[in-house]
Amino acid sequence: MNHDAYPDRLIRDILKSTKRIALVGASANEARPSWIVTKYLIDRDYDVVPVNPGLAGQTLLGRTVYGSLREIPGALDMVEIFRNSEAAGPITDEALALDPLPKVIWMQLQVRNDEAAARAEAKGVTVIMNRCPKIEYGRLSGEIGWQGINSRILSSKKPVLAGKGFQKLTINRPGT
Repeated sequence: MNHDAYPDRLIRDILKSTKRIALVGASANEARPSWIVTKYLIDRDYDVVPVNPGLAGQTLLGRTVYGSLREIPGALDMVEIFRNSEAAGPITDEALALDPLPKVIWMQLQVRNDEAAARAEAKGVTVIMNRCPKIEYGRLSGEIGWQGINSRILSSKKPVLAGKGFQKLTINRPGT
């Protein structure tokens, strides 16, 4: 796969089919991007499982934090790597030792490990690198346009009231 560019259809299909995400590198610090992404994904109805050995056994945004992927009970649809490119290799290998395998390994912005991607793809796992699911979700749903960012997507979709006056758009609508 060409990891320099991903078709919108692929990203949309991943985000629509994914339900359970292990977020490796989760932080309890609300100012950290990993905390912001964890909260955003939870608010979009994903079952996010935080992974951080330093926080293992604690709760983060109401979710139990695990020390490693192998400690998480049940299957995962996606492993999101919020660590550096070098750490992505061993984390990918840990994900590839899971049974069942996750469908997707997603490496955050500025995280790219082509060797790890090749190992995962050889086992039939889809790999996304140097992308943020929060940004991609916002771009594909149209939410990112609310901040004046050109999402390259035209839409007449109306926001959904998500309780307490907060509006959000979703990619989980018929015809999207």
